Amino acid sequence: MTDKIAIVLAVLICGILAADHFVFGWDLHIFLGRKLLQLTNYLAFWR
Repeated sequence: MTDKIAIVLAVLICGILAADHFVFGWDLHIFLGRKLLQLTNYLAFWR
């Protein structure tokens, strides 16, 4: 991994965490977890 890629990933992760704090009030991980659970249930239905 080059330094440029590492910096871009670090900035992206920090931006997501900042958006989670200021916009969602630290509830983004709960929202994403619920959506992932719905997706796995939907895919399990088609299995």
